[in-house]
Amino acid sequence: MQIAVPHHTTRAKARGLVEQKLGGLLAQFGQHAQDMEHEWTGDTLRFRGKAKGMKIDGSVDITDTEVILDAKLPFMALPFEGRIKETVHKELGAMFRKA
Repeated sequence: MQIAVPHHTTRAKARGLVEQKLGGLLAQFGQHAQDMEHEWTGDTLRFRGKAKGMKIDGSVDITDTEVILDAKLPFMALPFEGRIKETVHKELGAMFRKA
């Protein structure tokens, strides 16, 4: 699943907003996740872990103009891919409209 949204700001500010959102998500839903790992390499955030027993991994790339989320959904989540994609796109869009 790949989602790209324009960020209308600098790479550094976009990265800060991604870090802030990640921290909030982990604080809010961390009790439902296991083995969560994330690491920045330049302007790419790589993540992986499990939520409700399902593995998830992917990356967030920050370019000069976009934030691109690329995630591999577990087989069990594929029937919900459209809804997941729509929700994530809406959240990312709202996050960067304010930037």
